[in-house]
Amino acid sequence: MTDIATQLEPFRPELTGYCYRMLGSMFEAEDAVQDTMIRAWKGFDRFEGRSALRSWLYRIATNVCLTMLGSAQRRVRPMDLGPAGSGHATNPGEPRPEEIWVGPVPDGRLFEGTDPAHLIAERESVRLAFVAALQHLPAKQRAVLLLREVLAWSAQEVADLLGTSVAGVNSALQRARATIAAADLSADVYQPLDTGQRALLARYVKAFEEYDLAALTTLLHEDATLSMPPLPLWLRGHDDITAWMSGTGSGCRGSRLVPTVANGLPAFGQYRPAASGDGHEPWSLIVLEISGGRIASVTNFLDTGRLFPLFDLPPRLG
Repeated sequence: MTDIATQLEPFRPELTGYCYRMLGSMFEAEDAVQDTMIRAWKGFDRFEGRSALRSWLYRIATNVCLTMLGSAQRRVRPMDLGPAGSGHATNPGEPRPEEIWVGPVPDGRLFEGTDPAHLIAERESVRLAFVAALQHLPAKQRAVLLLREVLAWSAQEVADLLGTSVAGVNSALQRARATIAAADLSADVYQPLDTGQRALLARYVKAFEEYDLAALTTLLHEDATLSMPPLPLWLRGHDDITAWMSGTGSGCRGSRLVPTVANGLPAFGQYRPAASGDGHEPWSLIVLEISGGRIASVTNFLDTGRLFPLFDLPPRLG
């Protein structure tokens, strides 16, 4: 039994990445992978090596994900729900259920042991915008696109896994590519050795922690977006973002940022000053999307109770 687990466990990170892309939630992905491992362990005596162990596990994982997606609502970002709101709004709307949002994922859970030469390509395929675009695809198209384009499986291998024809796989791939091509996937992945990106992030941290909104604005694209799942409100452009941060969002003044990486993108745990005046408490996981040397999108994930432990962020700053 221990020998079986030894053979299965090395596949956990890549299966988690696949299930995350399929499902749009790290928590659901972990559940799907655990279910996959249990099914594989129980059925291992029937695995006769007629296909590679990796292919067999992906077949199980795909079936688990397709079943989960059969009864699930499509996950979205706030921008999918309606037009941009006003930065002068005093009510960002009632929080929506966790089950509707595309959630973030820590790189370390997906790319453990990944060759640095391949890390950039891996990060490209988990960017928030890409994962959100995947959610617009029917479930089987999603699987076809991931298996063919991300995992580089052949059309025949995918057809065998899904129980369909090569022609069916190619047709699904063509439709999936057309949908993805219509999405804005311009965000640059996190590159810690890139001097320009490092300088931009250092300026962002300085401006945010000093709450220098004028300096912060110079780092944003003119049509940059700000969103705050699970709140439905989202904003676009300098004026509305600045109005929000100087008004309703001004409680973020005095925050401290702790760097991390989410979805192949630069991210920060944000800690606001505690109401007691003693230290700083978790407020949001900030994920930045950078394009052309400026910040194109700021997503503040507010579910810190679940996300900070997931990202190994401290429960508070003293």
